[in-house]
Amino acid sequence: MKCPFCGNEDSRVIDSRPSEDRKRRRRECLVCKKRFTTYEIVEAPLRIVVKRDGSLEPYDRNKLLSGIYHAIKKRPVTVQQVNEIADRVEDAYAGVWSSQMTSDKIGALVLGELKNLDHIAYIRFASVYQDFKDVAGFIAAITALTE
Repeated sequence: MKCPFCGNEDSRVIDSRPSEDRKRRRRECLVCKKRFTTYEIVEAPLRIVVKRDGSLEPYDRNKLLSGIYHAIKKRPVTVQQVNEIADRVEDAYAGVWSSQMTSDKIGALVLGELKNLDHIAYIRFASVYQDFKDVAGFIAAITALTE
């Protein structure tokens, strides 16, 4: 790390601590002995979702949360449980995000999470995700719950 005072590239870390979404490091120049602060952030790869129509869209956690919130409306599901679902979706695809992930795979994972959490929310999410055209789709989804 280059010293802002003398330009020397040798410094040592005196203190390191988390600060918001980054790491704050207090450094000391080995030549002029002056201290300065640097911040370190993790550069996340761009996450891309391939939609059903083949179009590409940047991954948006808020969009995922919004879909889940619509499904759990007036259900006994907490905000923490919804965030945990989103976290598990992101964790499941953490190693794959550098490439592209399909919306179908993301939706299937959310369905699996909702199936274990709340059956009504599962049916609501499935009705949008699987795009039911008639009552047979609902019957098939309800039957899947009993299996």
